[in-house]
Amino acid sequence: MAHCIRYLRLGQQAQEPIPTPSRGHQPISKLDWHLQRIRRSVDRVSNPLFMDIGQFRRAGYQAIDRICDYYISLRDMSVTSQVEPGYLRKLLPASAPTVGEDFQLIADDYLKYILPGLTHWQHPSFFAYCPASCSFESILGEIYASSMSNPGFSWSVGPACTELEAVVMDWSAQILGLDKSFCNTTEVGGGVIQATACDAALVATVAARSRYIHEHPQVPLEKLILYTTTQTHSLGEKTGLILGLKVRALQVTEEDEFALRGETLEMALKEDVHVGLHPFILIATLGTTSSGAVDRLDEIGDVVKSHPFLWLHVDAAWAGVALVCPEYREVCQLPAINSYADSFCTNFHKWGLIQLDASCLWVRQRKHLTDALDVTPEFLRSKCGDAGTAIDYRNWNIGLSRRFRSLKFWFVLRARGIEGFQKHITNCIKLNTQFAQGIRESDQFSFVAKPFLALTVFRLAPQSLSHLTTSELNGLNRAFYARLAARDDIAMTQTELNGVFCVRMSIGAERTVEGDIDRALAVIAEEGRIALQEWENMQTQVGLCCVP
Repeated sequence: MAHCIRYLRLGQQAQEPIPTPSRGHQPISKLDWHLQRIRRSVDRVSNPLFMDIGQFRRAGYQAIDRICDYYISLRDMSVTSQVEPGYLRKLLPASAPTVGEDFQLIADDYLKYILPGLTHWQHPSFFAYCPASCSFESILGEIYASSMSNPGFSWSVGPACTELEAVVMDWSAQILGLDKSFCNTTEVGGGVIQATACDAALVATVAARSRYIHEHPQVPLEKLILYTTTQTHSLGEKTGLILGLKVRALQVTEEDEFALRGETLEMALKEDVHVGLHPFILIATLGTTSSGAVDRLDEIGDVVKSHPFLWLHVDAAWAGVALVCPEYREVCQLPAINSYADSFCTNFHKWGLIQLDASCLWVRQRKHLTDALDVTPEFLRSKCGDAGTAIDYRNWNIGLSRRFRSLKFWFVLRARGIEGFQKHITNCIKLNTQFAQGIRESDQFSFVAKPFLALTVFRLAPQSLSHLTTSELNGLNRAFYARLAARDDIAMTQTELNGVFCVRMSIGAERTVEGDIDRALAVIAEEGRIALQEWENMQTQVGLCCVP
């Protein structure tokens, strides 16, 4: 009705008289007459080359129906795609069509050509990499946000985009238990949604470098060095490549559960300062990709206190969302994060029910971001921007234009509530406990790292083969993993921890249930048995060949 009233007002402004009905016709109401005008206007502006509102409505209904059908049948699908590289180019024309095609044909071709080439990350038996969250509430948020295509680079071009992002980042900080100094309401620190944890690490490093050079202008850029560990995500090395920085990966050990210790950091600082280098940032990790390790942030914090220009960035891309559960805050070292971190990142698109892209970055001092990234030509100036009365998020990340990511955050945070997030996290951890118990009770497998939250790292290591060398056991496990990877009904990921080849089981899909874990245990037991039998047969053949 509100839209009709608005159009009525537009009609009144046009001063077009309402026609008097001819003899034999019923009188037409003012509202009906204006609605007819609206329909005629829509018909006039409709272009056969473009989808009109009616076509869009029908296609949209069908798309939602097909998405629903996808999720209904997801459990019965293969987890991984079995296509070969280059499959799609063989199926599609060599060039785009000269004349536009009917959209129904395009939508059908998506099912025919594209869907078979997708790996299904929401599948209950997808246990590879880290989870890639999704929820219906988030999908709807994306639809609404995409429909407006607002670039949202500053408050003036999309006030709601900016203000909602500031609000949901504060909500997210609160539910994770982050210190108030990270909240936007302080106007000192604050949070911003980045595309990925790689982007967040890059932005944090740019800010840290800018701060260090400002305080040490005499230091040549080539003398700066970025610290990671041997278990840090590849984002650390990539940040160094992009910025042209030296990167030193500090060694971690199995004895320390693959976590960085304070004494290791202290020793590295002394060594590098002695040779004229200037460490300016450490990318520490809460929940490393390969093992789920948590760097000893309490010990690291004590070292950082003695080196105030060493920026501490905590990458919690996967595990950080677990902070929503108070019972896991101690093991995730939240007190140390709140006391020592200059910046903190976690990806809600991994374990937080919000699909890509939804990486949260909080900083204790927003000034360091804007000092490093604020570039404001005349055409980007605005009244509120010049006055500093509103956030311009373009100065908080690398790019200018920004997606309206906060809308899906708002939808999911409101629809699920804190309890909904806690239920999802605790359920995944419960399922991982079930899987880890199966590994513990098996005489075929052993842990390579201590199970953490929803991650278990294990390998095939029968007690009967305890005499094998690490190299021989790695060969056996590569054969075991090759069998797992060849299956299309389950997905896991391989990794290597200090020279030990192993397999990761990462749980995060919302539709995974206890039966899926039982089945996963049965699958690895079966493939482990076959891999072991084939390996023993091969060893027997080698032995026979060596007999004189």
